[in-house]
Amino acid sequence: MTDQRTVDTVGGPTTSSAPDAADTSYLTRIAFLCCALYSAWHLYVLNIAPLETWTFRILHIAGALILGFGMDAALSLQKNRPEQPRLARATLWLGGLSLLSVTIALASFGAAIVTFEPGTAAPPAWTLTVFGWSLAAGTVLAVLTGWISGGRRGQIPLTDIALIIATIASCGFVLFSLDTLSLRLRAGTPFADPNNAWAAFAIVVLITELTRRVAGLALVIIAATFIAYAFLGPWMPGFLEHKGYDAKRFFTYIFTDNGVLGPTTAVSSTYIILFIVFAAFLQTSKVGDYFVNFAFAAAGRSRGGPAKVSVFASGLMGMINGTSAGNVVSTGSLTIPLMKKVGYRPQSAGAIEAAASTGGQIMPPIMGAGAFIMAEITGIAYTDIVIAALIPAILYFASIYFMVDFEASRTGMRGLRSDELPKLADLARQAYLFLPILILIGALFMGYSVIRAGTLAIAAAAVVSWLTPYRMGPRQIYEALGNGGQMSIQIIIVCACAGLIVGVISLTGVGARFSGLLFNLAEQSKILALVFAMMITVVLGMGMPTTAAYAVAASVVAPGLIEIGIAPLVAHFFVFYFAVVSAITPPVALAAYAGAAIAGAEPMRTSVTSFKVGLAAFIVPFMFFYSPGLLMEAPWYESARNLVTALVGVYVLAGAVQGWLVGPAGPFVRVSLLVGAVCMISGDWRTDLLGVAIAASLLFYGRWQGRLNPT
Repeated sequence: MTDQRTVDTVGGPTTSSAPDAADTSYLTRIAFLCCALYSAWHLYVLNIAPLETWTFRILHIAGALILGFGMDAALSLQKNRPEQPRLARATLWLGGLSLLSVTIALASFGAAIVTFEPGTAAPPAWTLTVFGWSLAAGTVLAVLTGWISGGRRGQIPLTDIALIIATIASCGFVLFSLDTLSLRLRAGTPFADPNNAWAAFAIVVLITELTRRVAGLALVIIAATFIAYAFLGPWMPGFLEHKGYDAKRFFTYIFTDNGVLGPTTAVSSTYIILFIVFAAFLQTSKVGDYFVNFAFAAAGRSRGGPAKVSVFASGLMGMINGTSAGNVVSTGSLTIPLMKKVGYRPQSAGAIEAAASTGGQIMPPIMGAGAFIMAEITGIAYTDIVIAALIPAILYFASIYFMVDFEASRTGMRGLRSDELPKLADLARQAYLFLPILILIGALFMGYSVIRAGTLAIAAAAVVSWLTPYRMGPRQIYEALGNGGQMSIQIIIVCACAGLIVGVISLTGVGARFSGLLFNLAEQSKILALVFAMMITVVLGMGMPTTAAYAVAASVVAPGLIEIGIAPLVAHFFVFYFAVVSAITPPVALAAYAGAAIAGAEPMRTSVTSFKVGLAAFIVPFMFFYSPGLLMEAPWYESARNLVTALVGVYVLAGAVQGWLVGPAGPFVRVSLLVGAVCMISGDWRTDLLGVAIAASLLFYGRWQGRLNPT
């Protein structure tokens, strides 16, 4: 059984639990119930009663929009906002006007449904006369009013109610149009129904507004830039020029499986929500706490112990969490204070957690859902992607471990005392709590579908909880489903917003033109083309969760890399890695900023430090190009050689960055270490041998110096 003292000492973070009737509003309880039903509906559809693809994805997005705006409305009752009478009165009138406008649109749509006769081409024209303009006007007015609203304390904003009704009207009309108005055939053509364009426009506005609320402005600005590009093409310079598109064609095209309903929503509606629910079950059953406790028991006593715990724990939990920043908030709330306790500077503590949490996004078998998107886009088998990701993940976490160890050695840090840690022997007797992860991996490699394997893992998390004091009964399952629904809103909406960008790329053909640009660069130098691709991927990924960042980069950059002769698996792993590390790349390093907030450190300094700690992630992708064996794209003995030399490479790179090897490293030694690390990038046995020789010589020199000058 779980040692209660252990859980209290180093227990992992927990998510918000089911609302208690004593301290929250009825609307919050209703919103949480809807979140639980949303999660349960997905599990039901994915495993028992499949829906037609477009219908399922539209309902998936509609549900996330309704829940997102509904949760905002519920929380408004608890916000302690200052009273602004004049502004409140103005926004009340504007909110009422927007609510009236979208209600008229919903009534118009209702009349179309009631009067539609099967076998006819469309409902009577009079029913939809006011639908489009009233829906669009009401949606835009509600969004704008929400931006300026001062609101009233304890009042549900009318604008949020209007946005929920707008979601129902717009998504409902698109569903109605799939067969009735031949939406699938007409979308993106001059024959598209104008009301479909109005509905799609409203949905685009709703998606971008909720993205702003849950993920900030960065992704919204990028999406708005791409949307503007679709209309401004004729005036763009060089390879960016295109013929331009009218609004009807653009908006009906963008809300199809070429855009919002495409690969990003395909993954969010299946794999992402499934594994978010899995993470919620792990947290509710306290199995996730066990992972953190196990990491503490295994690494907590070593020098700089909490930092090494952060590396292990963030790798385990980060692979399930779809965002680097989200993982920082969850595991960092525990590890960062302990790092500061043993002597790490606040900026180092926040940076180490940010780098480790970012690494969780490349940790197989889930890779923060990135593996599923890669399989969806490339057509490469999911198991092949997981196997290919193994060595790169080892290199990344080994690099962070070396960075942490060298800093701890350089500054003379201690580990945690035995009385501050759980007992490894006690935790070893609870190794059965790893069963959900083992069942997931085993089912995947036995040939089960990802959905079936994920569902089995969810069930296993509930079952193993019965072997602990935290047994999952009906209430706990309800709590886990509700938490899963809440946690999924952000990533679902972000994926939908990324779908807007993917749709513009597909419509305008800018991805193909970018491929041509890379091809021209590659004629001069392939390494120059790779550096350019790296910079574009990092810039595109800044401010975005991993899944959205990779989806966009895979549409813009990966085709160009494939065009210049790079294997598809290598090309996609290249852009995936840089999409991931954009979370720790200044100046927009969201994971580092989250770590800085917890550590009480200066954000920009923390982001620079996290960049240094995760530096290997900026070098390893170039190793893919020179050494495909790192992705298991070579005979086993070559992959083994590449792994060994790459490990030596990241070891000496860490020494160069931290200025420490066996002891303090002066300028000459640091430069020599950097040269040795660079030698092992190419994968050629001669440069590998030279790099190993440099590393061995410097180690010998360091030990000799240590004997001459004992401390």
